[in-house]
Amino acid sequence: MKRGELKQKIILILLSGLTLGLSRSPKQYFKVLNLTGKAWEGIRQDSIRRTIKSLYKGGFVNERLNKDGTVSIVINDKGRKLAEFYSLDNLKINIPAIWDGNWRIVIFDIPEKFKKVREALRMHLRNLGFYELQKSVFVYPFPCLREIDLVVKFYNARKYIRLIAASSIDNELELQRKFNLKNK
Repeated sequence: MKRGELKQKIILILLSGLTLGLSRSPKQYFKVLNLTGKAWEGIRQDSIRRTIKSLYKGGFVNERLNKDGTVSIVINDKGRKLAEFYSLDNLKINIPAIWDGNWRIVIFDIPEKFKKVREALRMHLRNLGFYELQKSVFVYPFPCLREIDLVVKFYNARKYIRLIAASSIDNELELQRKFNLKNK
């Protein structure tokens, strides 16, 4: 497992409300990890320690001393933001059985000084299945306001991005074929 993947798993576990309890005995924190399932099988203890240390040094987690002498690792606000980013990678749009006939169009005009945000937004839209109509115009046939809202909120780019619902587009037949909407 790559270090970035391990970091992602740990931060998402912390986001879910679990705390990692660390003590001189690794049994304490592996007990928590074992409860999370087979995704943790085969991960070396030293890799987990290094990754947690990296998260602590990066300011993503805090230590909390417990009464029994153990230390709990707890996610902080910076860590929550990182976890939101990781969960954006897993974001999916639910596709209804029947298409409502409307198009969702995301348009944006993000300044050059925020080029990385612009490119990340494009990547997320493509990953969600949007079709790139133009460089800063993406289209999708199904409701996706919640998902787009999460992405926009994460990048703090609301003032640059608009979501439009349209009942028709001049190249609608081409888009229907791309999204396989003839059967829906």
